[in-house]
Amino acid sequence: MARPYPPGARLLARPDAVRPCAGCGDPLGRGYPTCATCADAVDAYWKADWEALRGDDTADRDLAADVLAEPAGVYPWTCTDWALRLIPCPACRAELGTGDPGCLTCARADQSRWAWDHGGMPVAMTQNEHTLRVAVAALRAADRHRDTVVAFWRLTLPFLLVGETFTAAQARRIRVLLLAGRAEELAESPGYAAMTALPDLPWRA
Repeated sequence: MARPYPPGARLLARPDAVRPCAGCGDPLGRGYPTCATCADAVDAYWKADWEALRGDDTADRDLAADVLAEPAGVYPWTCTDWALRLIPCPACRAELGTGDPGCLTCARADQSRWAWDHGGMPVAMTQNEHTLRVAVAALRAADRHRDTVVAFWRLTLPFLLVGETFTAAQARRIRVLLLAGRAEELAESPGYAAMTALPDLPWRA
């Protein structure tokens, strides 16, 4: 069976710039996963790897079980993530890894996927690939995260999708501004640099 070489998300070219979504009007990706157009654009990188792996004669559920039974690194991380989507959690029946915060089965499934990021894999993930993966996983399991965390990933996903990466200092600054209630200003910014350049409010200076 042909398989894309790990780590994944490299079969399709990334967009060359952030553009408005034809469905929701926000920067493409920001409406993930509720906006169908944003979801299709983001999920295309996962789906391309999955379809290349599956071929024409393998059932999705059977392949998903095989992928999840193997150690990290045997299959691209995109295929591991896609397999989790195809198998309902036996405890809470949500998409595996995305259920209620109290579901231990989902917690274990979500934790196991990150073994791909711990080094020693056939091909290293880039920082952008890792961060894109974290963003998508968090947004698919929004109930498992604080509102500010979800808002942070919604803001940054359109820029991650085109291959950009933020620094730790930029991430801290954006989170501080979100906690200060400045989500609307951040959403109007054309990139990470503009987000972090927002001035402090006079009464906070």
